[in-house]
Amino acid sequence: MAVSFAHLPVLTDPVLLAFAGLPGQHDGDGESLLLDCTLGGGGHSALLLAAHPKLRLIGLDRDPAARAAAAERLAAFGDRAVIHAANFADFTPPAPLVGVLADLGVSSPQLDEPTRGFSFRAPGPLDMRMDPQTGETAAELIDRLEESTLADLIHGYGEERLSRRIARRLVAERPWTGSGRSTADLAYAVAGCFPPKARHGRIHPATRTFQALRIAVNDELGALDRLLAEAPGWLVPGGLLAVISFHSLEDRRVKTAFLTDPRLERLTRKPLVASEEEEQANPRSRSAKLRVARRVA
Repeated sequence: MAVSFAHLPVLTDPVLLAFAGLPGQHDGDGESLLLDCTLGGGGHSALLLAAHPKLRLIGLDRDPAARAAAAERLAAFGDRAVIHAANFADFTPPAPLVGVLADLGVSSPQLDEPTRGFSFRAPGPLDMRMDPQTGETAAELIDRLEESTLADLIHGYGEERLSRRIARRLVAERPWTGSGRSTADLAYAVAGCFPPKARHGRIHPATRTFQALRIAVNDELGALDRLLAEAPGWLVPGGLLAVISFHSLEDRRVKTAFLTDPRLERLTRKPLVASEEEEQANPRSRSAKLRVARRVA
């Protein structure tokens, strides 16, 4: 399981630079605790533990494949790294933190594994759950919602201008649950709502609808809102909160929170992005944006 989750973390240099000034890492200071809210394969956590010998870390992830891969990657750090099967929106740390890192969105292994149902590049079940053992699947969500609610969801979470036409088509083709149809069938239905010339652009016409359904299935924006409200209270004075986002719905929330929360001092006026070299090596880093804030005294 761990071998199949070969995830290349994004913005590693900016993340290491952002956390270079973690409190509690100087001679004479005791150990300090950092929370990696989205552990994935453990890439960011391994780099941070290696860079800060006095750091202890808690890593959270809902995906069992990710946790297995992270456990293997972080084994060399012994009890300095503890992994929990948890959603960061529902987690309360056991002690004050010197740092919180959240790398939002879907990891490469999740996108590349057809059985997870996140992508339409290969046929897979209409699932899209980060935790494949709990919650409602994408197919069940499409079957449950009224047409107008489904249209609002696709527009709000996917910023899709043809949301009403798409919702009408998806409702007309119910049921999706138990029908044997795949992510490829869903993508085909969505693409059919576009004019022929728009079906072969740089971005697949189903991309925004898939994003909207994934966000809704996993309550991604609700979880982010709860994290942004709670995390500043977990930090010691001088503690750092860093969030990597991948689309404007997330980035706007992070930017607003860092500007308006009186507990935080914004350290990045503009988000940090991937270098040209990283974009070439890892194309999925192109949309990544890192914002960092510090807990004020």
